[in-house]
Amino acid sequence: MKSRDTLFIGFTLFALFFGAGNLIYPVSLGIESGTSYLAAISGFVLTGVGLPIITVAAISLVKNGAIQLAGRVHPLFGLYFTAMVYLVIGPFFAIPRAANVAFETGVVPFLNGSPLTLFIYSIIFFALVFWVSLNPSKLVDRIGQFLTPALFLAILGLVIGSFFLLDGPIQSPGEKYESQPFFTGFIEGYLTMDAIASLAFGIIVVTSFRDRGVTNPKELTIRTLKAGLVTAIGLASVYVAIGWIGAKMATEGNFANGSAILSGAAQLMYGQPGTLLLGVIVALACFTTCVGLTVACGQFFSKRISGLSYNVVITLVTLISLGISNIGLNQIIAYSVPVLVFVYPITIVLVALTFMGGLFNHSRYVYRGAVIFTSFVALYDGLAAFGMDMSGITPWISQLPFFELNLSWIAPAIIGGLLGALLQFIKGQTSASESYQN
Repeated sequence: MKSRDTLFIGFTLFALFFGAGNLIYPVSLGIESGTSYLAAISGFVLTGVGLPIITVAAISLVKNGAIQLAGRVHPLFGLYFTAMVYLVIGPFFAIPRAANVAFETGVVPFLNGSPLTLFIYSIIFFALVFWVSLNPSKLVDRIGQFLTPALFLAILGLVIGSFFLLDGPIQSPGEKYESQPFFTGFIEGYLTMDAIASLAFGIIVVTSFRDRGVTNPKELTIRTLKAGLVTAIGLASVYVAIGWIGAKMATEGNFANGSAILSGAAQLMYGQPGTLLLGVIVALACFTTCVGLTVACGQFFSKRISGLSYNVVITLVTLISLGISNIGLNQIIAYSVPVLVFVYPITIVLVALTFMGGLFNHSRYVYRGAVIFTSFVALYDGLAAFGMDMSGITPWISQLPFFELNLSWIAPAIIGGLLGALLQFIKGQTSASESYQN
């Protein structure tokens, strides 16, 4: 296998990851973090880049992808958790978000952003998504290959322009970033959804290497990490660059979301032509992302639910996505946060256990203990982020280490894993004793 194949697969993985969240969240972080930008973007890159790449590497260590990885807790958990992942990166969050970013960037700067305009736009957008998803072809891949460098050039143009055409001073950090900007950025990195998306995308990368003759498990993991490094460099560069644009735009007014910041930056620096070019490129990039995710959901659920055909699944996916997209980008972001706050800690624990599994022979008891304890605290965090009154539990949860950093699930995960290991040891000793007596 040639080195350029690894490079190509790295570019492919970048294209799979690069979607709406990769554009709107770094620029929002930049405008909010101000003089704390460096610390904030460092935390963001850790979860927005590092964690997805590590997750893809974890997938290379199992044969059947995310279902097997999560299935070490229990086969049904593996199926249901993976299904939840596909719903999160599919019709419930990622697809409607991508459609709205395309709307905010490509339509709102030129037409009014009324609910009626969004409704008409979403019907046309998802009708095209459904039509292309019925017979996905290399055309989408070719468009993606064209759009990736085009989007890079557009972002490069914005970044270069920001140094010369945006002369506003960097502002003081907003309230959210005044204390612990690194850990705030760390949590914000969840919002890209890339770590949970990598549970689905990882098998694509692994399959690509296997098709090229890489069968040795160790070599497969090394190759995956090398391809991941290519992806990581690309994503980190884009995040840092777009975030800097946000930091420079802080004195240019108030913006509803990241899409509005990018459109405003293009308008300020290059006028209507710049806004139009950025809008077209982002809209097409989001469109191909939506097609790819729709196809992925169609293939996953049609293979695992008898009697549910691929065409029926993509019909449901596009209809649900169309409905959710009409609540607006800000609302989609708001209701996605609690779910991601719940899902991400479980994902991190599963990935960590996969790499450490040799220490405890991948015991189900360790997986179950760590995931169950993590889930309780993650559920609390998710419900609190949703706005539910958790005052009856908060005094107890607040005693956990790292509570102020929104990482209170770490200690329970370790305790649950250790209790699982202890239970495995006791059962092993019991089995050995029974065997001896027999």
